[in-house]
Amino acid sequence: MIDYTPFWETLKSSKETTYSLINRHHISSATLDKLRKNKPLNTTTINDLCRILHCRIQDIAVYIPSESDQIL
Repeated sequence: MIDYTPFWETLKSSKETTYSLINRHHISSATLDKLRKNKPLNTTTINDLCRILHCRIQDIAVYIPSESDQIL
């Protein structure tokens, strides 16, 4: 499972807010909702967040093994 808890910590320690992400950087409220609910995001969105927050992918998401992961 991909967990976006690091994103919220990174956002908190940055100069950005959810308001600025939506209004200045045009990140949709639907994207922020996906982050809140650990729903899938595309790599372009993750790239945009890294650029906006001047951070690494690890500062946005972490992989946590889960029993509910799909069978490969």
